[in-house]
Amino acid sequence: MRCTYTYPTGYQIKKVFWFKNAVKGDESPDLSNDTEYSQRLQYLGDKQQNCTVRLSHVTLKDSHMYYFRFITNITEGRWTGAAGVTLTVTDLQVESPERVTEGASVTLRCKSSCALTDRATFIWYRNSQPLTERRDRNNELLLQSVRREDSDRYSCAVDGHTHISPAVQLNVMYPPVKPVISISPSGVIVEGDSVTLNCISDSNPPAEIS
Repeated sequence: MRCTYTYPTGYQIKKVFWFKNAVKGDESPDLSNDTEYSQRLQYLGDKQQNCTVRLSHVTLKDSHMYYFRFITNITEGRWTGAAGVTLTVTDLQVESPERVTEGASVTLRCKSSCALTDRATFIWYRNSQPLTERRDRNNELLLQSVRREDSDRYSCAVDGHTHISPAVQLNVMYPPVKPVISISPSGVIVEGDSVTLNCISDSNPPAEIS
């Protein structure tokens, strides 16, 4: 965020800082003292006539109105950049159905609130690993005849940009398979001993066993 300012001759700058969401009558807190910003805010200007800053690793939560303020050695010498700067952060999101039945087809969509060019191509990731041959101008990923093994986390990105969308868990529903019964302890059971019978059946959602 770039800004420059001037002040009357004879004044000396004591403090220059950025803040967000101005409230009338309050001395808004310096962003450099805010734990959410302190490690990401870097002053590029000289704090004398240039208060330009760089904010790194921005997220959707950083979408705010930002202002700069400088304080001089004169009690009345306090000014705020009235116009402020609006920071709008866009993000990628994967749209996916909440659940899909095994054997069905499902389409995942990579959407952005940012206006993308017609030449934009998309990259799909499965468990943070790029999917082969999935770079396409179409923002959709079609999974045909999904299996239970496809219950992974999927994310997307726009080719040429480093940002990757938050991952979405694909929830594949499937019926119980033939149950497996085991006895513990194994071997010869003598009358009067205690045994434990275990019944295991894989399904999603988990089956009720009786």
